[in-house]
Amino acid sequence: MKRIAALMLVLVLAMASLAGCGGNQQGGGEGSKAEEVKKPELKDYGSGEIKIWVANEVLDFTKQKAEEFIAAHEAYKGYTIAVEEVGEGDAAGKMITDVDAGADIFGFAQDQLARLVSTGAVSPALWDAAWITEQNDALSVGAATMGGTIYAYPVTSDNGYFMYYDKSVITDPSSLDKILEQCEKAGKSFYMEINSGWYQTAFFFAAGCKMDFTANDEGGFTAADMTYASEDGVNALKAMIKLAESPAFVNGSSVSAAANAAAVVSGTWDSGAAKELFGDNYAAVKLPTANIGGKDVQLSGFGGFKLMGVKPQTEEGKLVVCKELAQYLTSEEVQLARYEAVGWGPSNKKAQGNEAIKNDVALSAIRDQLQYTIPQGQYPGDYWGLATSLGDSVIAGEFKGKSDADMMKALEDFQNTCLSYVTAK
Repeated sequence: MKRIAALMLVLVLAMASLAGCGGNQQGGGEGSKAEEVKKPELKDYGSGEIKIWVANEVLDFTKQKAEEFIAAHEAYKGYTIAVEEVGEGDAAGKMITDVDAGADIFGFAQDQLARLVSTGAVSPALWDAAWITEQNDALSVGAATMGGTIYAYPVTSDNGYFMYYDKSVITDPSSLDKILEQCEKAGKSFYMEINSGWYQTAFFFAAGCKMDFTANDEGGFTAADMTYASEDGVNALKAMIKLAESPAFVNGSSVSAAANAAAVVSGTWDSGAAKELFGDNYAAVKLPTANIGGKDVQLSGFGGFKLMGVKPQTEEGKLVVCKELAQYLTSEEVQLARYEAVGWGPSNKKAQGNEAIKNDVALSAIRDQLQYTIPQGQYPGDYWGLATSLGDSVIAGEFKGKSDADMMKALEDFQNTCLSYVTAK
């Protein structure tokens, strides 16, 4: 751990020396602090094992592609590949526990970036920063960026939720009121899981509410900006109550479990089931607008991206090989191959222009929706249970006849419990 941390300090100092040369923009815009660093040209890139952590569904795919890369580069043939199953949600926790024992290259969810950076478990982009920005869409680059510095390679732009629907029933999917009206007229159901802290944010974020927690490397929360207990929050809650009162509403998000459905709010993982359910009438679109606080606003929610990180290395040659390999594994070619193998939606802009990708109904819908979403961060564990309880109360009709003050009190209790987990640094 000490050796890795020492090299990380060298990298950070190098980055700082470039701060005045490049841009310092959030969101992965043109110019990163690191982009003027030149790739080292070495006579000997060393040898050893490169350990890679990825999710089970891409385990064999990643091993095949990584070995093909090494075989194609004579200078890198001193390295062997070991690919292990560690999911994107677990990789960061394992990395920060023991950086030395962690993977050299690892896939992770974007909400874990801050923890990885703060513990020196991920190397900043160096000569590859400009390539990352040029190749990938702005949202995914933004998810890989912290403090104006790019730290990871985008893998996907496909995590979030949107609406699958039966186009023979719903001819106008633009607004929630119109969708419910069409479902009610046809005697069909509209599915959305409003007792879920993930889906529920569609209303609160659309209303203008904030929920942003800052976590340290130990998982403790040191700061927060949460505004659910507000007029905006009450308006969002009223919109959820109105939805739950529709005879067409059914609480749920699993397409395969939906019965008599004309619309289901879900994600790309459900595309196969949606195609089977709706057949020739299969369609998908971004979430509709909803009337919240007297205004028609776009429903929002959480968005997410899969990223690939490279651990700082004590040997310069191995760092070069790992970064070149990570670049290849997130390239247009491999992102397209990964889509064909497991259906992951590319972050690479050229790959997104591929006819198969453009014609993928679900991926088109999530791309349209992601521009209205907020990247999922880290939240107190109780948030999820509180969100479920709030949604359950809405579904059970417990707010019927309640005043705005009653709703505000419920949201204050919700918010205060979440904020109680914030401690001093």
